[in-house]
Amino acid sequence: MFAAAGFDWIFIDTEHGGFTIEAVQDLVRTSLLTPITPIVRVSDLQYTLVARALDQGAEGILFPRVEDPERLAEAVTWAKYPPVGIRGYGLMPQQLGYEAATFSQAIEHINRETLIVSQVETQRALNCCDEMAAVPGVDVLLVGPADLSISLGVGGDFENPKLTAAIEHVIECCQRHGKWAGIQVRNQQLAETWMKKGIQLIGCSNEATLLWNAVKNLAGDLQVARDDG
Repeated sequence: MFAAAGFDWIFIDTEHGGFTIEAVQDLVRTSLLTPITPIVRVSDLQYTLVARALDQGAEGILFPRVEDPERLAEAVTWAKYPPVGIRGYGLMPQQLGYEAATFSQAIEHINRETLIVSQVETQRALNCCDEMAAVPGVDVLLVGPADLSISLGVGGDFENPKLTAAIEHVIECCQRHGKWAGIQVRNQQLAETWMKKGIQLIGCSNEATLLWNAVKNLAGDLQVARDDG
């Protein structure tokens, strides 16, 4: 559905979502039948979580709650095959689109094409944002505004100048190191605002909120129609 609507990517949330590994596999495999890019947010920085998500066919990993450049550099190695990283080789034919490929071809392709996204969600992460943007293999620093706003003492105030300045700092760090800046927002207006300010990877809303808004609006319209009748 999201692919048909024209979205470029989705992230499958195993940090706050209730997805089993089987559900992640089904969502990833279905996504791979379309042009959309499936990215999995792991629940924690652990090798097994990263490797299993990628072995299901995920085309990117989203690391939550990262606050240490050295820890981030270690986590990147879990998503890359040797000699770049330490990921174990568990590729199956469907992960290569059933195309014939040698070990070296498969490794080079997947190491190059796997997207690595690290979230910035706390003041501590902001303090080392420049160092994290410099970590080799990291493609995107993505702001989590909800947690970041709480950490900054302005919880839920997504247009607060303090939060705005923090996000702009992340953008500057990314631009300095040739990385993309990303953000997860809750509505179209915030998405448009940050796109104009240089954010390149935008996550907007989620399936539960989209469904709830549609159901709520429909119920309201029907109740008005009933009362008018």
